[in-house]
Amino acid sequence: MDQDNNSEVSLGTAGHGSLHTDSEAVELLWQVRAQRRQSSPELPETVTRLTAPDGSLLYLVGTAHFSDSSKKDVATTIRAVQPDVVVVELCQYRVSMLKMDEKTLLKEAKDINLDKVQQAIKQNGVMSGLMQILLLKVSAHITEQLGMAPGGEFREAFKQAGRVPFCKFHLGDRPIPVTFKRAIAALSLWQKARLAWGLCFLSDPISKEDVEKCKQKDLLEQTMLEMIGEFPALHQTIVAERDIYLTHTLRQAARCVEAPPNAQKVPAVVVGVVGMGHVPGIERNWEKELNIQEIMSVAPPSRFGWMLRTVLKAGVIGVLGYACYRAGGGMGRALLSLPAVQSLLDNLRPLPPAAA
Repeated sequence: MDQDNNSEVSLGTAGHGSLHTDSEAVELLWQVRAQRRQSSPELPETVTRLTAPDGSLLYLVGTAHFSDSSKKDVATTIRAVQPDVVVVELCQYRVSMLKMDEKTLLKEAKDINLDKVQQAIKQNGVMSGLMQILLLKVSAHITEQLGMAPGGEFREAFKQAGRVPFCKFHLGDRPIPVTFKRAIAALSLWQKARLAWGLCFLSDPISKEDVEKCKQKDLLEQTMLEMIGEFPALHQTIVAERDIYLTHTLRQAARCVEAPPNAQKVPAVVVGVVGMGHVPGIERNWEKELNIQEIMSVAPPSRFGWMLRTVLKAGVIGVLGYACYRAGGGMGRALLSLPAVQSLLDNLRPLPPAAA
């Protein structure tokens, strides 16, 4: 999904009454942006510069999702390079956070209720949906400890992109349902239960020192890595595969653009805003041939052991339900009323005897 902002419209119509054609206004704005763009900008240490084969430039800003300094880094970079495209580590399922204010986001992050559980299960299925809720609990825990809502750097990128003429805004992350379905499919039922239990009892306090570490690395990503370190398959789907997807979308954005007045192709300038944990992977993948279809599919389960997995799944749902109960009050009690859970329970009932 990409979203064209309207900055070129407002900038092109205000204060230029002497211009006779739209093409003249477009050309003037293009020149204004070119003058603002710094050829050798002094950028924060968190910025990595990558070059595409056609000469297009990518300025990759590594951020911490709970850091004011990251917001400043994003603003500094966009103002200095005046990009053609800004790409952020979000997908269409999280785009709403771009327009919410901090107070609303703080409330949303802390308020994990039955409606959110039902929505997650409807989108992702029982197992993936409940796991998504538990991972939201991780984010909510950090939010509560720091008093700071996640995604401030993405909202800053959205705001700054709107101030750059002709700048487009792209969502660069893989859709959440795909990530969670692939993550759950990669784990055994025993691993799912262990992970759910660990998420359920996540309550360690976050110190001022941890907040300072936020400025060097992504606290949410680091917390997740510590929790899933014993599950290599989960790290592969949640981190490594998204590195590949983000690299793909960044390379798509870093293509030559048409410059007025004759639509001549010129190298693009792109700013990418991603969690610091993804920067090394994007650098590694930048010049590799990537297979995106491979990381967008979910393999169907084998028929072997289907009955055993169905029985064990009920036990895992029990653990997940208890975890959700701890995360949000009465959600565990309401879990049994959900259609998806009822369907699973129906599968567990013995089949009627065959007619003679």
